[in-house]
Amino acid sequence: MLRSPVRLSSPAIRYVAMALDTLIIWGCGLAAYLWYPGTAGQANIAAQYKLVVLAASLIMLMFSGNIYRSWRVNELWRMLRTVTLAWLAAALVILASLFFVKSSSEISRVWFSNWTMGTLAALCLLRLATYSGLHWLRRRGYNFKTVVLVGEGQTSEHVLQALAESAWSGLRVLATLQPEALAHFMAQRQGERQIDEVWLCLPLGDKAGIYTTLRALNHSTANIRMVPDIFAIKLMNHGISEVMGIPMLDLSASPITGNVRLLKAVQDYVLGTLILLLISPVMLGIALAIKFTSKGPVLYQQLRHGWNGEEIWIYKFRSMVVHAEQHGQVTQAQKSDARITPLGAFLRRTSLDELPQFINVLQGRMSIVGPRPHALAHNDYYKLLVPGYMLRHKVKPGITGWAQINGFRGETDTLDKMEKRVEYDLQYIENLSLGLDLKIILATVFKGFVHKNAY
Repeated sequence: MLRSPVRLSSPAIRYVAMALDTLIIWGCGLAAYLWYPGTAGQANIAAQYKLVVLAASLIMLMFSGNIYRSWRVNELWRMLRTVTLAWLAAALVILASLFFVKSSSEISRVWFSNWTMGTLAALCLLRLATYSGLHWLRRRGYNFKTVVLVGEGQTSEHVLQALAESAWSGLRVLATLQPEALAHFMAQRQGERQIDEVWLCLPLGDKAGIYTTLRALNHSTANIRMVPDIFAIKLMNHGISEVMGIPMLDLSASPITGNVRLLKAVQDYVLGTLILLLISPVMLGIALAIKFTSKGPVLYQQLRHGWNGEEIWIYKFRSMVVHAEQHGQVTQAQKSDARITPLGAFLRRTSLDELPQFINVLQGRMSIVGPRPHALAHNDYYKLLVPGYMLRHKVKPGITGWAQINGFRGETDTLDKMEKRVEYDLQYIENLSLGLDLKIILATVFKGFVHKNAY
C-alpha cells in the first residue's frame, strides 16, 4: 500500500545535512583535542586548531553540490565514496596549506590524525544511519516516488530493468503505456495520490507522441523527464555554446575554457610545484641509481600528442637499455621484456618512471589529471580503429587519469583494451571538474601506483 510521501529532498533537508556534517567536524575536532595528552580538560582551544577546523568545514561546503544532493537513485557505496573523497581532499588541502605557511609544526600530528579519521568515521556512520532509516520507511510504504513510463520499446525496457535491479531507490512504476493512453490513465486516477514522475521513453523525433503526452499532463504536478536513447544520451552529454546568439550543441569541443581553464591551470601549477618539491629527493636518488646501473641518459624523451593534437616532448626516467627502433615503429613494453633493466622493471611496476612528467606539468604541456599520452605511432594506428579516439586530445594529457584508476593501464595488446581505455578517457572529458580531478588524484595515491599491468 502506498502511504503519503515523506519528502526528504527539499532544500531544508539539504541545509540540515550540511549543519549536521559541520557539527560532526567541529565535535570530532573538540573531542580529539580534549582527549589528546597534554590538552585533556583544557577549556580554551588553541586558535590554530580552530582555524584548521573552520577551514575544513568551509572546504567541505565547497563540495556541497556533490555531497548534499539527492541520493535516492544512487547506491550506498557511491554516497560513502563521495563523502570519503571529499573529506580526504579537504584534509589534503589543509596539510598542503600548513606546509606552505610553515605552520605544520604548530599542529599536533596525533590530533590531526585522530580528528581526520574520527570525522570520516562519523560522517560515514551518519549516512549509514540515514540510509538504514530510509529503508525502514520504504519497507512500511513511506518515502516512495511513483513513476509512469510513456513509450513501450527498448528504452522503457532498459528503464524497467534498471529499476528492478535498484529496489533501494524507492521508485515504483505504476504503468508503462503509449502516449495516446496517458490521458485516459490520468482521468482514472482522479482523487488518488498525485503521480510524482512521468518519464518519456520516446524517440526525440516523435513530436506527436511528445505533444500528446504533454497535453495529457497539462494539469499534473508530476516531474516530467525525457529518457533519450543511448545515441541521444551521448549527444546530450555535451555542453552548449552560443555563437552569434545561436545556441549550439557541442558534439566535439574542448571543455577547458573560461573559468575551468583558469582553475585547472592553478590546480596544476600549485599541486605540481608542491609535489615536485616533495619528490625531488626521490627523483635525485632514482637518477643516481639509473646512472650507476646502466649506460645511457637518465631521462627518456619521446614525442607525443598534447592538447589539440600538438606534438610535445614528455619526460620519463629511462627504464630500458638504450636501443634503436625502426623508423615510425614503437614497440610497447611486454611482460618479461628483455629491453627493461632490473631497476627499470621496479620503476615501471611502481610508476616511479613517470615522476619527471611533473616537469611537463610546470611547462604547461601536461596536466596532473587527463588522458595518458600515447606514442605518435600508436595514435596513427588506433585512430583508424577506435571511434572518437582523437577526442582524447581535447584536453591536456595527464600523469594519471580516469582510465588508469579503473584498471586500464599498461600494455594495450588487444583492441578491446584500447577501446575501454578510450571509453574511460572520454567519460572523464565529458564530466571534467576540479572535484573529479581531486578524486582521481586521491585514488591514484591509494591504488594507482602499483598495478599488475604495469611492466
